[in-house]
Amino acid sequence: MLIWQEGYFESNVDTVRGDIAHQAVDRGGAVTGRDGTKIWKSLPVYSDQLGMHGICDTVHWIDGTPTPIEHKSGSYRPGSAADLQVAAQALCLAEMFSADVRLGQIFAGKARRRYNVPITDDLIAAVHAAVTALREAVAAPTLPPAVNDKRCERCSLRPGCVPETATQPIDDLFRPRGSGNWQ
Repeated sequence: MLIWQEGYFESNVDTVRGDIAHQAVDRGGAVTGRDGTKIWKSLPVYSDQLGMHGICDTVHWIDGTPTPIEHKSGSYRPGSAADLQVAAQALCLAEMFSADVRLGQIFAGKARRRYNVPITDDLIAAVHAAVTALREAVAAPTLPPAVNDKRCERCSLRPGCVPETATQPIDDLFRPRGSGNWQ
């Protein structure tokens, strides 16, 4: 939300690593894979039904069906936001090409392999819920409170977010370190 509502973004080692890893797919265009598969890089996608648009890292046409492949520079964690991202891409592709897209994949750079993400009814419902929640958050006049959990440790937005303010009493935030009182 800091990026959308406040225009705040800050790079860190993880975002730069991701930018470097994405250079190959960000060039865009169509190629043919070694096995003859048609592959599109940086394919713009949209869904009028969901009211969203984005860009798929790569889309492989397998047996005439588009399969979105989301590239991540690190590890893959099943059930993470990457699954929602590839499912949203699958929904866009299904609408654009009138296709039954029931599979997406995550390419994890750390393991150098792809992981299948079945596009289940539960995952589709989660995408719809996430889109609704995002619209409500963007329309709200204030930023939602920071969560301040383990995800914050390596987040590039931490300096602008200051997640500690969400979980510490305000007096503790301004108390000098090493001091038990204000005297």
